[in-house]
Amino acid sequence: MSSVHGKLWGVGIGPGDSELVTVKAARVIGEADVVAFHSARHGRSISRAIAAPYLRDGQIEEHLVYPVTTETIDHPGGYQGAIDEFYEQAAERLAAHLEAGRSVALLAAGDPLFYSSYMHMHKRLAPRFDAEVIPGVTSISAAAAALGTPLVEGEEILTVLPGTLPETELARRLRDTDAAAVLKLGRTFPAVRQALSDSGRMDEARYVERATSTRQRVCAAADVADDDVPYFAIAVVPSPSNAAAVPSGTDAGEVVVVGLGPGDASWTTPEVYRELAGATDLVGYTTYIDRVPHRPGQRRHSSDNKVEAERAAMALDLAKNGARVAVVSSGDPGIFAMAAAVLEVAEDDQWQDVPVRVVPGVTAASAVASRVGAPLGHDFAVLSLSDRLKPWDAVATRVSAVAGADMAFAVYNPASRSRTWQVAALKDLVLEHRSGDTPVVVGRAVGSAAESVRVVRLADLDPESVDMRTLLIVGASTTRVSASGRVYTSRYYD
Repeated sequence: MSSVHGKLWGVGIGPGDSELVTVKAARVIGEADVVAFHSARHGRSISRAIAAPYLRDGQIEEHLVYPVTTETIDHPGGYQGAIDEFYEQAAERLAAHLEAGRSVALLAAGDPLFYSSYMHMHKRLAPRFDAEVIPGVTSISAAAAALGTPLVEGEEILTVLPGTLPETELARRLRDTDAAAVLKLGRTFPAVRQALSDSGRMDEARYVERATSTRQRVCAAADVADDDVPYFAIAVVPSPSNAAAVPSGTDAGEVVVVGLGPGDASWTTPEVYRELAGATDLVGYTTYIDRVPHRPGQRRHSSDNKVEAERAAMALDLAKNGARVAVVSSGDPGIFAMAAAVLEVAEDDQWQDVPVRVVPGVTAASAVASRVGAPLGHDFAVLSLSDRLKPWDAVATRVSAVAGADMAFAVYNPASRSRTWQVAALKDLVLEHRSGDTPVVVGRAVGSAAESVRVVRLADLDPESVDMRTLLIVGASTTRVSASGRVYTSRYYD
């Protein structure tokens, strides 16, 4: 690399406001022999307009005009062939100045190494010439500032996505992250809109167009027309803990009933984590609330496990007054948990206007079944052995009906400190219809450090071994235990 060669500068000039150009970038622009910038074929360069206050008379300007943006092209190599040829030719134009000893400042909107055209020049020229990059304010930072809200905090994750990704991939990544920024909109916005909707993030998403410029526009992403989106726009999905800080035009609260899964944190879905992070208030049984990590400013309302109606009323009342309330259940909230209680209490006229949503979770029956194989692989039933909310006669009638129908069934709430005889009664009822050799899965505290899972014969089921943390799965006549100990209920009948 000859010392007589000029130096290449990749100059980040920020998202649009000339006052967001850094002091170093302004100095380098003013001192450079050559200032280079890109534009589409219309010739209007956004980068040059941003840098205009820092240009001086007598500088050489290299205007690098793209041969194509999104339209069709008759180049033999297609779109990519035309762009690659353009970059090669542009690089040689700049190389000629550098070889002549001139310094070149190549302007890059935002940051030079963040979705910028500069990087294509850098790859071609940096191996041959001295090159230095001056970072700039990115469009994501500008969009966050325009919204006036943090994107992420603490251990939250921000995902940056190009709008050119396939729609299904966009939706998947939007579902799996705390916060997201989707760039390269323009013609891609219809697919981005659909991905936001499919991922359940549309209500949180905001749209920022030409951030920090005199034509800046900020609104809800749902309010943007598909044919009214320029390339220099960005869709922002703040993390749930910050989405509430973005003005939405309403002070209405809501209740969302979530399921944490049966125990292990990995069984709590990303959607549930987002809802928990975005809640102003948590309501639930103390044991379940304690499973949720503390967040600064988030209020926690813990209670005993026997006050479901009172708990639901508290959540609805908080939401009526503008809170975003997450009612926390174990497993799936719709299976012997809080969803039904909340919806039933919400029928009262005083809470008719409070939105209630239910977000599913992994249920204990699925978790226990997975530990041994597929005992619920065919028709199955789910019963609660508790007679606290229904009479034992109803429980016994249903147990007998399911046993007589010859299907596998899962038994929730088989015992507690005050209920110690129902498991023995269950065993006797099932033995009236099933063989003593019927497999029974005894799963205790599945998903926790105290987990234990056993498979026993129905005849050998010991009621004393069953407690309030246990779930039972009683097999059908078609349920088998393989030589390796795996349990499955065949999907076929002889």
